[in-house]
Amino acid sequence: MELSWFMKLRIAAVAAVGVVLVGILAESMAVSSGPNGDISFGGAAVLVMLAFMAGIIGYFVSWPYGRQIGILAAPFGLSVWAIRADSMASLMQFRPAVAQRQELLAQMRWEPIFWLIVVAAGFAGVLLAQKIQQCPELKHTQKKSNPKLTGYINGIIALVGSALIAHFCIRILAQDVEIMDSRFGSIMAQPPAGQIAFAVLVSFGVAAFVVKKFLDADYLWPILSSFLVGAFAASMYARQDILQYFVQTWPAAFFSNSVVCVLPVQMVAFGTLGSVAGYWMAIRYDYWRKHET
Repeated sequence: MELSWFMKLRIAAVAAVGVVLVGILAESMAVSSGPNGDISFGGAAVLVMLAFMAGIIGYFVSWPYGRQIGILAAPFGLSVWAIRADSMASLMQFRPAVAQRQELLAQMRWEPIFWLIVVAAGFAGVLLAQKIQQCPELKHTQKKSNPKLTGYINGIIALVGSALIAHFCIRILAQDVEIMDSRFGSIMAQPPAGQIAFAVLVSFGVAAFVVKKFLDADYLWPILSSFLVGAFAASMYARQDILQYFVQTWPAAFFSNSVVCVLPVQMVAFGTLGSVAGYWMAIRYDYWRKHET
C-alpha cells in the first residue's frame, strides 16, 4: 500500500507550512543570533504561537487527512532549527572547564521540555482546527482504550521501552570517527547533522513501530520518551569524573557515546517525525499482513 501522489503532496505542503512559520519566521523573531542564541520569554511565546498556527494551517492544507498529517507541521519547522543549530562539539569547545560543561549539560537535561511544548502547540492547533471544521474524517485506527489500570501500565511500558530502543539504536546509527580508549573501550567523534537526523528519525521510528505493534500504543509515548533519552545521556556524561577525564584527555569533539552529541532540539524534532512515521508504518504493516498475504 504505497502513498498516493496526492498524499505526498499534502505532506510536502504541511512540511512547507512548518518550515516557513516555525523554521524561518519564528527563528527570525525569537532569537537574535541563530538557533542557539538566547530565547527570551517573549520569543518563546512567539515560537509557541507560530507552532500553534502551523498546526491549524497544516490541518486545512492536508484536509481531509488533517488529523493525521497536520501534526507534522511543527516538528518539520523545528527540524530547520535542528539542522542549523551548532553542534555539541562546538558548544563544548567554548566551554573548556569542567564546571562550564556541567552547567551546559544541566540546562540540556530540561531543555527538551520546551521543544516538546512547541510540538504540543502544533498538535493543539490541529485539534482546534478539527473542531472548527466539524466534519467527519478518517477514524483514528487505534483500538478502543484499555481499562485505566492496564492503559497506564501499557503507557509506562511504552514510554520506557521507547526510550531504551531509541537510545540503543542512536548509539549504533549516529556514527562518525571511533577511537579506542583505555577507559571507555572506544569514544565517538561528533557526527554531522545529517547523520544525527538519520539516526534519530530511524531510531524513534523503530521504537514507535515496536510499541504500536506489540502494545498497541500511540505515537505519543515515543515522542515523550525523547525527553528521557536526552536527559539520561546528559546526566551520565555530566558526571564529574567523566567530564574531568575528557577535559584532560580528549579534544572537545569526542564523547563517551554518540547519544550525548544529539542536541535537545534535534532529539525532539527528528524524534517526533520518526515516531509518527513508525506508528503509521506499523499500521500499514498490519494492513499488509491482513490483505496482501
